[in-house]
Amino acid sequence: MLITNVRPWGGDAVDLEIREGRIAAVRPAVTAVEAAESAGGAVDGRGRIALPSFTDVHVHLDSTRIGLPFREHTASPGVWNMMCNDRENWRNTPIPYPEVVAGTLERMIARGTTRVRSYAQVDVDCKLERFEAVMAAKERFAHAADVEIMAFPQAGLLLEDGTVPLLEAALRAGATTIGGIDPCQLDRDPVRHLDIVFGLAEKYGVDVDIHLHEPGHLGVFSAELIFERTRALSMEGRVSLSHAYDLANIHPDVTARLMEQMAELDVAWATVAPASGGTQFDLARMTAAGIRVGLGEDGQRDYWSPYGNCDMLDRTWQLAFTHRLRKDRLIEHCTAIATIGGASIIDRTIPRLTNPDDRPGLAVGDRADIVLIDGETITSAVMDRGTDRTVIREGRLVADGLVVLPRTSR
Repeated sequence: MLITNVRPWGGDAVDLEIREGRIAAVRPAVTAVEAAESAGGAVDGRGRIALPSFTDVHVHLDSTRIGLPFREHTASPGVWNMMCNDRENWRNTPIPYPEVVAGTLERMIARGTTRVRSYAQVDVDCKLERFEAVMAAKERFAHAADVEIMAFPQAGLLLEDGTVPLLEAALRAGATTIGGIDPCQLDRDPVRHLDIVFGLAEKYGVDVDIHLHEPGHLGVFSAELIFERTRALSMEGRVSLSHAYDLANIHPDVTARLMEQMAELDVAWATVAPASGGTQFDLARMTAAGIRVGLGEDGQRDYWSPYGNCDMLDRTWQLAFTHRLRKDRLIEHCTAIATIGGASIIDRTIPRLTNPDDRPGLAVGDRADIVLIDGETITSAVMDRGTDRTVIREGRLVADGLVVLPRTSR
């Protein structure tokens, strides 16, 4: 494949030659006609910005109403109440539930996301039904996206008998990450909760991701227990904290200590860019410290929240906005987090960002996972969030004009 007249990270126009799924050469741009004559066909970039394709490291494909009629939000506050509202309603869809899940993934791919870490709720109510729907969507769009599935105990591990054997069944069936959630606040037994999570991770050789909504020093206590187990089991580079938004809101010295431990143990942080009235983690400081930071969309217009539209460019805007960033280089840094930053969490062979000015992923030898977007600069593209997009995965055209192409597309 030859991709002509594109501007990697908003720079000068070049042509990208793709061979065997990787960028083989970067050359000064020629006209599309010349390129077509020399290569026997080409993708015309039309001067658009080329970015590494988006990576969503925190999405609940199993909890979605994308493509369904809008529904009034009915849940009461709190994780347990939200979960119960979801449990009461998720089966009530006018089209088959697996089609809703697959349609959400398809919409994400069409907008430029080719790497996904999705949660799949496993509990005594749904058993493996939601996991199987996410697995089916993964298989259906295997030509267009890499999807990693997490067995996730949204209802906790200890509150309902039978949850742990179901999680094991999901791990045996192909889940590659085991989740945990609020060890103190939800299950009220953090030692036992984390013993189970890390025990399953060790037994099945999978990664760990802990949802941490816990406030203040309670969240700090849980985080340090997680760090303790990471160190004891030599799981450096295989553990992520999701949300954990209050860890930056205690005291600067506490936050600095936590960040030091995250960097030492290569514990990643996945954020969904929530609104917050308190102090936010400093994204540039986290990257400079060597912490892998990724971005996700969380739920997609589901029973938890009416927000979400499957567009990681839109969520990049939200990341910059909620962190009150105005400088172009810092908004570009948010874009790097939404692309390569998240990719380095899912695939640890991808080097992490080490500087907020890093703009990797489009050099010779890099895997040809690319999204073309319209915009004058990266910042303008994030602000405008245009829809003229072309998506390439491993050197194959997989989506164009917000439509996922058939598996046979070259």
